[in-house]
Amino acid sequence: MKKYLQYLLIGLSVTLCAPYVYGQLGGQHIYEFLSLPSSGRVTALGGSVISIMDDDISLAYHNPASLNSEMHNRLSFNHNFHLADISNGYFAFGRHLPKWGITTHAAINYIDYGEFVAADDRDVVSGTFDAGETAIVVGASKRMNERIVLGANFKTVFSRFENYNSTGLVADLGLNYVGVDSSFVFSIVVNNIGGEVSSYTENYRGSAPFNLQIGFTKKLTHLPFRVGVIADNLQTWDIRYNDPNRVVETNLFGETEEQSGLSKGSDNFFRHFVFSGEFLLGKRGNLRLRMAYRHLRRQELAVEGFRSLAGFSGGFGIKVSKFRFDYGVGYHHLGGATNHITISTGLMEFTSKL
Repeated sequence: MKKYLQYLLIGLSVTLCAPYVYGQLGGQHIYEFLSLPSSGRVTALGGSVISIMDDDISLAYHNPASLNSEMHNRLSFNHNFHLADISNGYFAFGRHLPKWGITTHAAINYIDYGEFVAADDRDVVSGTFDAGETAIVVGASKRMNERIVLGANFKTVFSRFENYNSTGLVADLGLNYVGVDSSFVFSIVVNNIGGEVSSYTENYRGSAPFNLQIGFTKKLTHLPFRVGVIADNLQTWDIRYNDPNRVVETNLFGETEEQSGLSKGSDNFFRHFVFSGEFLLGKRGNLRLRMAYRHLRRQELAVEGFRSLAGFSGGFGIKVSKFRFDYGVGYHHLGGATNHITISTGLMEFTSKL
């Protein structure tokens, strides 16, 4: 009983302290690439997955408490064809250490923004330059008992924009409660605690995109389907953006039509949620179909007067021989979508000596 009280206090302290942690949306942080999805599966499920515990090693990036013994010697190679020819990749390897009862992983997350033209304020071109960022990630989890799993990630970040450089230290903390048959998982995750150690300039030291999430997944008993719900960005409740360029609607009498308080409140409420679903087909779930909806993305990136799939995402996963292939597409805007590809495997499938 004392142990359960300790875990409860940990969860409550994280939740209660979150409102006092500096955190705002809308480009207020550095190292924003840390919030990108780690795999095609995560992209298909809305860009964030924190409450699934299986052999997918890429899930540990979003919640270190998802690390478990099934990820032993698992490898994952990921490439995200992002918007505007931006490339983002993620490589991860997992290892279970039975002597200490922990599961670890090491990973590299990188983003390449491409090549830019260097010019002065008079449009005199002096050459070209590139820009990119990299995070080296190590993490571990430990099952405290048959229900509670605790985990932590530590990220060393290197950022370069032309001649401006920055390094940072960032951490993630996660707690999972696992149901009796593992069909239900409840999670509390604090992502990206920290910021710059050395900054681009002497006058400003930025923070990483802090995020507090609470979520769960439930695998249905009589249907091969897993439903997931995540409450996102809980450190900042009001995340609506008042667009000064928004077209003001008027009625027949020329009076401005304002949204009601209920409408604004419900819109802000659902901006915090990601809803996802995953069909697991076949005896071992070798074929998986996925879909998700993220209201925040739809509201922020929708173009007034035009219909689009912004906010929706989907994809599939299939296992062929010793390899699993995952594909995810995330619709952001009328201008395009991101396409994410993953190839993963386990070294144990090639040799039994590791």
